[in-house]
Amino acid sequence: MSNPTPASGAPARVLTLKDAIFLTVGIVVGAGIFKAPSLVAGAAGSTEAMILAWVLGGVISMIGALCYAELACAFPSAGGDYHFLMRAYGKRLAFLFAWARITVIATGSIALLGFVFGDYCNQILYLGDAGPTIYAMLIVIVLTGVNYIGTRQSATTQNWLTSVEVLGLLVIIVAAIMSPGAPPAPAAAAGTVAGPLIGPGFGFAMVMVLLTFGGWNEAAYVSSEVAGDKRVLARTLIISIAVLTVLYLAVNFAYLYGLGLEGMAKSQAVGADLLKAAWGEPGAKLLSAMVAISALTSINSTVIVGARSAYSTGRDWPALSWLGQWHAASDSPRRALLVQAAVALALILLGTATREGFSTMVDFTAPVFWFFFLLTGVSLFVLRQREPDAERPFRVPLYPVVPILFCAACAYLLYSSLAYVKVGALAGVGLLAVGGVITLLLSDHKAP
Repeated sequence: MSNPTPASGAPARVLTLKDAIFLTVGIVVGAGIFKAPSLVAGAAGSTEAMILAWVLGGVISMIGALCYAELACAFPSAGGDYHFLMRAYGKRLAFLFAWARITVIATGSIALLGFVFGDYCNQILYLGDAGPTIYAMLIVIVLTGVNYIGTRQSATTQNWLTSVEVLGLLVIIVAAIMSPGAPPAPAAAAGTVAGPLIGPGFGFAMVMVLLTFGGWNEAAYVSSEVAGDKRVLARTLIISIAVLTVLYLAVNFAYLYGLGLEGMAKSQAVGADLLKAAWGEPGAKLLSAMVAISALTSINSTVIVGARSAYSTGRDWPALSWLGQWHAASDSPRRALLVQAAVALALILLGTATREGFSTMVDFTAPVFWFFFLLTGVSLFVLRQREPDAERPFRVPLYPVVPILFCAACAYLLYSSLAYVKVGALAGVGLLAVGGVITLLLSDHKAP
């Protein structure tokens, strides 16, 4: 990262289709697939419902990718969602999105990934019941400190770390094949009437599944940097979602074969438990280390990107200029990093207080995330009306049916994330409301 320069430069189209696909898959395949399946299994209630949830996750993500492809191909920008929301709704709502990234989306993701890191590190070196919290807080402090001093990343390092993440999933599949398999579930008694396929917990299961698929929309942030024709980002998203859906289904079938539905639901570290069943304690520790590395990579990336979102907001709004200061010697936004770390540490304590760290952070981020996803989907209709003559190299097929389906899915997931209101959801929505008040207070200021 370099010190701000005059706005004479512009993003160069230096990424290939392959680069963009690896980047998208690398962003999405994080530590969530090693944690979320146990929560999905518990909420779904049956094997059929669990598999249906993962299939629907792939379908909804594909529908959403088609909508984002039109927006990104028509309005390529390094601003991604922020740029689409600005064009469709103006600067007030765009600021609210920026506020949400600073206080809920990015920091909540850091805390969420911190708990995953802590759960799996506690499998390697047990520190008692407080172990996950200790590890989570420690890694946030350490990575913030590294970035505060100054940090540089290379594409080679990122590709290597992404390979480690994918290798961990392949190891799980191999371990399932080599494991004795879970004991068969007891047969239903004669005359027992089967319950409905979709039970009351299915909405929460879908929230967890879509959380695991989350991140593919980040491809929009490199829409102005991918070489090739103007439809290349559409191909990137479609191929990436297809690969992710197949990979996630294969991993969940592996979990199901090795542990069974009940074993999955009871597991705190489902990947490690599967490898333990197949290869004993050394196998569990091996995967725990790989998951910790995956979480470490995702946390560090989120620390970097999240702090720069806060820095950019400070640059755009004079009243927050203190947040938009860049430290030249370390080549980092130090104040933004410290604010971000303070919020993330507070969220880790919130998750610990509720005794459901990972789930609380999902509750915290999900309503805000799906609210803005819904608004982005609606922006497709707004911009078609407002800018009908804009060049659209890629158009959503079966318009308006496909974007309506995407918006409906977002609305359902927004409802599901609020249906069983907990402390996390209240805190996330409350912070968004605070952002709304701040937006009104800042509305008279002109961005520089």
